[in-house]
Formats: sequence, structure tokens, C-alpha cells
Amino acid sequence: MAKLVFQNGFKKDELLPAVNDDHMEKFVFQNGFKKDQLLSAVNDDHGGVIVDLKEPMDPNTFQNMLTASLSKWKLQGKKGVWIKVPIELVNLVETAVKEGFWYHHAEPHYLMLVYWIPETENTIPANASHRVGIGAIVLNEKRELLVVQENSGRLKGTAVWKIPTGVVEEGEDIFEGAIREVKEETGIDAEFLEVLAFRQTHKALFGKSDLFFICMMRPLSFDIQKQDLEIEAAQWMPVEEYAAQPFVQKHVLFKYINDLCLTKSERSYPGFTPVPITSFFDATTSFLYLNKDGLDQERSAIHL
Repeated sequence: MAKLVFQNGFKKDELLPAVNDDHMEKFVFQNGFKKDQLLSAVNDDHGGVIVDLKEPMDPNTFQNMLTASLSKWKLQGKKGVWIKVPIELVNLVETAVKEGFWYHHAEPHYLMLVYWIPETENTIPANASHRVGIGAIVLNEKRELLVVQENSGRLKGTAVWKIPTGVVEEGEDIFEGAIREVKEETGIDAEFLEVLAFRQTHKALFGKSDLFFICMMRPLSFDIQKQDLEIEAAQWMPVEEYAAQPFVQKHVLFKYINDLCLTKSERSYPGFTPVPITSFFDATTSFLYLNKDGLDQERSAIHL
């Protein structure tokens, strides 16, 4: 009886059922490849996979796993393959490039590599193509414009007075960037009102395109405290004095900024205000910039 109840010192009813060879093969192999020889990946939304490397490994081991994984993904009909390489695993980049991967984009802490598997046209989206900047028209009740002289860049040392400008940061909305830049450069608190216009240029910084949004702001404070690092000087300047600068008269963008300032001060130019909207796919909130007053007036007229 003891022989029947106990097996190697354990009660038989406390043992897991034996795994036969077929089950063991399915556990160890996946589509003909050993699971421990494949890179861990998740599916993206476009028929591809994303590999987020975490653990250090020898380049030879990585090459074997990458080759096996590419074969598996090809059999599965996958398309794009993304490999996120953290900066501490930079030793693996050369191996991936030799397998046909190329650079897609880089951030301070990682490099993103990409590969296209099928023998069809590559539909992998390009890296971010535009940089977003803002220019802030801050006009007080005395018809004075908040202007600065730059301490760096092309206008350094030219004595040109210009509106505060800057680049919108990652994850920052246009109106937030405008408020922040005005505060950083001049110490002035300002309320965002509208986007009055925007300009698009190409082949700008590092060959990227550039979107520059001209924003109308209302000052909430008036005591200027300039930023010493980037700003040589800052002041409130009469609009007419700003417009009289030869540089403004000569350069079209600066002249348009002056025209927008004057026209908006007379309340006869409708701009675009940010309206919060919720994504169809999730609960993410973004902002749609539109002429809301004009839209509301049209809606009211329709329902009269």
C-alpha cells in the first residue's frame, strides 16, 4: 500500500500530472522556434511588433535571437519591426544594423531602430517632421507691446526689438507653451486669448519643417523681470514705435505681426481659441483651435 500511495517520498495525490512529450514540445517551441531563443515583443496597431530591450546581453546572443525572431515574424506575416534600444545597450546597435535595421529616431535615453519585413512598399511612418514654435503678442491697455532683444541667435547684437518667441515642449499644448515662454523671458504673467495666424517653413533646424504660431495674449502683470541667459533687454513699447523699426518694415513676417497686433486691438480680427475635445479611442483630452465665436454665431443664426 505504501508503494502505491507514495512515490519518491511524495503522496501521489499531491503530485502534478505528468506532462507528455507533445505538451512539452508546445511549451518549449513556438512556431518551430524555442521560446527562450526569441526576443520578447508585443504587437503594434499596424501589423508589426515592438521590442523593448531591457536586459544586457552579448551581441552574438542578440544576433541569434534577432535572426530567429525575424524568421518567426516573417512566417506570421508581420510587417514593421521596432526595436527600442536604451542607451546602456548601445553595443547592440551595430548588430541590428547589420541585420538590415535603420535609425528611426533618437531621444536622450534611447534609440529606436526599425525594419520592414514584407517585400512590399514600406509604409513605416517617418520620424516627427515638424518643430512647433510660438510668438506671443502681449498688448496692454496703453497699446504697448511686450518686446525683447535676444542675447543669442541671429538677432543678437542687432538692437532689434521683437515679440517673445520659443519652442513648444514635448507634451505641451500651444497655449501652454505661449504662457510659459512669456513668463520665462520677461517675468510677465499672461492669459492666452487666440491663435491669430501660423507660418510653415521647411528645411529648418536639422532639416525639419517648422510651424510657428502667432498668439494673442493679455497681460496679467506688468513688472518686467527679464531672463538674463537668453534676453538682452525687455520693455513695453508703443505699437507705433515697434512698427517704425527698419527691420520690421523690411521683413514680411515682422510686418504681418505688427498688422495683426493693430487689427486685433481694434477687435476686428477673429482668431482661433482652444476648445477641449476627447479622443474617440480613449479618454485623452486634446485641443481643437477654431473661431468659436464665429461658429457659435452661425449656429445661432441657423436656429433662429
